[in-house]
Amino acid sequence: MNWKTVFRSLKNRDMQKRLGIVFGLIVAYRFLAHIPVPLAEPTKLKTIIENVVSSSDFGGFLNLMSGGALSQLSIVLVGMSPFITASIITQLLTKAIPRLEELHKDGESGRRKINQWTRIVSVPLAVIQSIAFIYILRQSVLAGSTAGAVETSPVEWVVAVTAMTAGAVMLMWLGELMTEQGIGNGISLVIFAGIISQLPTTLSSIITSLFDTSAGKMSVFGWFDLPVNPTAFWVVAGVSLLALAILYALVKINEAQRIITVNYAKRVSGNSAYGGIKSILPVKLIAAGVIPVIFAVAFLSLPAFLGQVLKATNNPQYAEFAANLIKWFQAPTAASFTGNDIGVIIYPLAYFILVILFTYFYTGIVFNANEIAENLQKQGGFIEGIRPGLQTEKYLSRTVNRLILFGSIALGLIAVMPFAIDYVFVQLGINATNLSIGGTGLLIVVTVGLETLRQINSRALMVTYDDYK
Repeated sequence: MNWKTVFRSLKNRDMQKRLGIVFGLIVAYRFLAHIPVPLAEPTKLKTIIENVVSSSDFGGFLNLMSGGALSQLSIVLVGMSPFITASIITQLLTKAIPRLEELHKDGESGRRKINQWTRIVSVPLAVIQSIAFIYILRQSVLAGSTAGAVETSPVEWVVAVTAMTAGAVMLMWLGELMTEQGIGNGISLVIFAGIISQLPTTLSSIITSLFDTSAGKMSVFGWFDLPVNPTAFWVVAGVSLLALAILYALVKINEAQRIITVNYAKRVSGNSAYGGIKSILPVKLIAAGVIPVIFAVAFLSLPAFLGQVLKATNNPQYAEFAANLIKWFQAPTAASFTGNDIGVIIYPLAYFILVILFTYFYTGIVFNANEIAENLQKQGGFIEGIRPGLQTEKYLSRTVNRLILFGSIALGLIAVMPFAIDYVFVQLGINATNLSIGGTGLLIVVTVGLETLRQINSRALMVTYDDYK
């Protein structure tokens, strides 16, 4: 990261415009997160939902991923989940249906058609998820709340579903506008902004618990007392060291790459000769970036969400199945490890496996060995010791698969590390609530931040290129 180049690029009008647009879209998203769904007495609804979110691990996790939209009962409550699900569906179909694969290889025009179909699929998914959210809120929150049920007409529920669907579509549009600026992935930036927006609340909670001296003060070698809670101090210190270790590992893994040297044959055209040079083809250890983590989290939230819907039906036939779905597929917290239930390992294990699978899946999309081999052959490039064409494609595929194997396992271990730390803390009798949720948020924030900085650096090099002539 060349900070001098980045600061120099800020004088460029195009760079200023792109950064301003992205920042403005993020601010617009945060404004949307505070616009309530148009239901009767939204203030009372907000109070009821905040109580439910604070008492539920699954609700707290969804609230984190939605950037606080759940507790606000916002029109963007559904978030990017429909678009992410639609992206997974269309990309799987691209690999399964030859016609779609041909469209993907057609270049920009084919990808635009696939993206358009992704947007179209996102709309019915947003409608379904909005209806499910409204149904859960109506059955489990409104009807069972001690604050009293809020009476709403069927027309108002239709308006609420329409508003939430429109919010999801608007959020998808904002994400695509961010992506078009070329300084970050819009989906990742929206989720990044949502998680970062919860940071002040988290810091406030940590500071409050740290300076709560009702259980005693921290003694320093018996000489004097510090006005901090001893247990909270060591928990915060341990979590901070863990966060720094994860941060260091993430930076190393994200920046790691394999450099492949490419030679270009010398060509003579008339009186001029060109070629005969060497170039490099960098292959990242994790070419998919943070997308596998986001996909894995979104995919794992679906079974627990289905369990909430089945639970809200109050049907005894589905009660046990719904309870198991919620228990198995919600992010386990420190309280989950206090018992001897083996089911708590299902979520971390599924999380680890899905991160690996989605890393392979998404890398196969962003890194096309066949296309790269064809382009090298057309340009007269070759890898030393490897014949152009099919042998180059096999070499690239083999190299990338080896890198992905190590990179995906490392990324998966980092993703589930907070769950393991939660378990250790419980065995030691240390209270570290929602460390696993914070670990997932940290993983997404750090990875998205590094990828965004990398794209900003690339854009800065482009706009300041003339300065080096």
